[in-house]
Amino acid sequence: MSANPKEHEGNRSGLFRLSDGRNMLGTFALVTTLFLLWGFCNGLIDVLNKHFQSTLHINKFQSGFVQTANYMAYFLMAIPAGLLARRFGYKGGIIIGLTLIIAGAAWFVAATQIGTYATFLTGLFILAAGMTCLETVANPYTTVLGQAKSSAARINIAQTFNGVGWILGPVVGGYFVFEGATKANTNAGLFVPYLGIAVIVLLLLVVFCFAKLPDLQAEETAGENSGAAAKGFLSRPHFVFGVLAQFSYVAAQSGIFGFFINYMLENTHATAAEAARWLGMFGFGLFMAGRLCGSAVVGLGKPQRVLTVYAVINIALCALAMIGGNIGLGALLGTFFFMSIMFPTIFALGIDGLGKHTKLGSSIIVMSIVGGAIAPPAMGYIADVLSMRVGFFVPLVCFIVIAVYGVFWRRLRGA
Repeated sequence: MSANPKEHEGNRSGLFRLSDGRNMLGTFALVTTLFLLWGFCNGLIDVLNKHFQSTLHINKFQSGFVQTANYMAYFLMAIPAGLLARRFGYKGGIIIGLTLIIAGAAWFVAATQIGTYATFLTGLFILAAGMTCLETVANPYTTVLGQAKSSAARINIAQTFNGVGWILGPVVGGYFVFEGATKANTNAGLFVPYLGIAVIVLLLLVVFCFAKLPDLQAEETAGENSGAAAKGFLSRPHFVFGVLAQFSYVAAQSGIFGFFINYMLENTHATAAEAARWLGMFGFGLFMAGRLCGSAVVGLGKPQRVLTVYAVINIALCALAMIGGNIGLGALLGTFFFMSIMFPTIFALGIDGLGKHTKLGSSIIVMSIVGGAIAPPAMGYIADVLSMRVGFFVPLVCFIVIAVYGVFWRRLRGA
């Protein structure tokens, strides 16, 4: 037993204790609610592709723009969100993000009365702009709510709650959107989950307005925004290819998430409501399970090798998914597990060795998620012309790009 009571207390709460002795557990718990929130909102979006095909009589190519509106907001808002966070601090950035989510959810409620596709996409764009602010602020904030050596553990704990949100989104959305013949063919029940989001986020906004959030800052490095910085990381092949790999990953993820329900309906006897539950409970359940054990798996081997193996497995699973039937469905569900480690692993490999250019390089990799805006319409077009099964050739190609990156990463890094 330690003879020093303060040392003993620090050992108990070291994960959330700053070097000056302050315990940030309460602040961390409050910030973690944001991870749950944007996970739920993203999970809810993946129910809408099939729903709008039925209620607005649009094809799969057009419904793919649900994901386009979402990911374009992330792309366009990423840098402004960072600038807002720098200007107003972590608390200010969170308040701005929550306000935008309330506005987007409220607009979505009005859109159910207007009933046009453009109004729904506008609401999704505003909602995603708010989520971008939250992600830009909350992810780095969790890393400074304790000592630097435990930053990875804190963000992984927070990301677990994000996974819970991904599971709940399709389950709740499927209940209100698809349950009952009337709801399945109209937008009558669609406003309910978004009205709930608006009310809950309004309460969160009040809490954050009165909460004391210390504006803890990581060390800044001078010269990151200079022309020399741009030359510094653009001359690194492993970074440039990393941007392409991350673009490809988010493209594959958004396509698989967005058209899972369509795939089930075309290849099984499930109803839309049942497919939504499968997406939430099994698909995102496997995704969260992959995240939970992903750190251990990556720790056991070299990250680039794990990335290569997981990408090759997903290439095979996508090929099986194109066969259809129960085998195809099982393979498609398997992709959720094996894609779960890809975003953080590609991110880490891409910024490796950038030194003082790390923050600027990180921002560019985050912006590469615009890939999620492109893949779903492409998959939808293929599905309209051929079949939904063939549409999964798009994520297959994306996983090939990721596998190549993993194979050649060391050589690229050495260059």
